Amino acid sequence: MQTDYIDLYQLHWPERNTNYFGKRTYVHDSSDTWNDNFLEVLGTLNNLVKQGKIRNIGISNETPWGTMRYLEEVRKNPDLPRPITIQNPYSLLNRQYETGMSEISAHENIGLLAYSPLGFGVLSGKYLGGKMPENARITLFPNYNRYIKESAVKATEKYNELAKDNGLSLTQMSLAYVNTRSFLTSNIIGATSIAQLKENIESIHVELSDAVLQGINEIHEQIPNPAP
Repeated sequence: MQTDYIDLYQLHWPERNTNYFGKRTYVHDSSDTWNDNFLEVLGTLNNLVKQGKIRNIGISNETPWGTMRYLEEVRKNPDLPRPITIQNPYSLLNRQYETGMSEISAHENIGLLAYSPLGFGVLSGKYLGGKMPENARITLFPNYNRYIKESAVKATEKYNELAKDNGLSLTQMSLAYVNTRSFLTSNIIGATSIAQLKENIESIHVELSDAVLQGINEIHEQIPNPAP
């Protein structure tokens, strides 16, 4: 990496039992052996900060409860590093961040690094019509099929129609919507070709009209979060 330090170090995943990959309802596991270790984790990261190896920290795949536990420890121990970012999924097919986490972002100044903004490529439209392109992500990793279940497909078809009716590609509209969110710090795009990369990057210049935003919200009301 040709650097002596990391500007932003993201924790990847909670150690405790919590919702992930399509779970909608948290079910507490009383046999979970995890012990509250938020203070220990922050202490370890603090040592790395003091050594000059990292400058800032962030968290990933966290819940409102987990996020506030980190902030609680920092309030009690102001010398500890404070999370400044959270890397969670966010797309037209999964807007669960808006429930709980968006409020934390606003009040605590923690920016979202949105991953899977195209829902594993589904919001590029390449799977529409039942297509399974060779070497596409869901073709290679069918365990992520929540993005192409019936409700997700119906939502994608509606978003695609809305984009076409307004002279946009589904990809551009989907990424541009993520870009408009006040809690967003970074939109983590992915691409397997230069053409895809160009389209993804150019979405930053797309401005969505009030009519398009209203249309997106109407679809969301009909089919909310089909691929959490």
